[in-house]
Amino acid sequence: MRKLTAFAAGLLFGIGLLLSGMANPAKVIGFLDLAGVWDPSLALVMAGAIAVALLPFGWARRRHVSLLDAPMRLPEKRELDRRLIGGSLLFGIGWGIAGICPGPALAMLLSGRWQVALFVVAMLGGMLLFTALESRRAH
Repeated sequence: MRKLTAFAAGLLFGIGLLLSGMANPAKVIGFLDLAGVWDPSLALVMAGAIAVALLPFGWARRRHVSLLDAPMRLPEKRELDRRLIGGSLLFGIGWGIAGICPGPALAMLLSGRWQVALFVVAMLGGMLLFTALESRRAH
């Protein structure tokens, strides 16, 4: 049941990304182009997503297990540090250069565009590098 629920949630998320324009690099770059012809529509998508998530996250904070009896694992760390800020900067720079972020990139893989495949390969490479560096740092 958990795998089916995860699949359904991922499918709904992917459809939402496609319908909202978040998987369209030109639309994303238009949103990030504050000095040019700025397209604020993605800000409305993000605000809508935050509004929809407020109630479920409030509910989740008060629970120890999910509806499917899995442990509730919400972030506990609240302070800003160099690693969080550095990671956010890297994410933002990559998003600005490519016009794609990880969720939409996975939704766009079926488009057959080699640029998307290259982005996903680079993203996976970054994840592997992070894992290796974290493992090294822990030892």
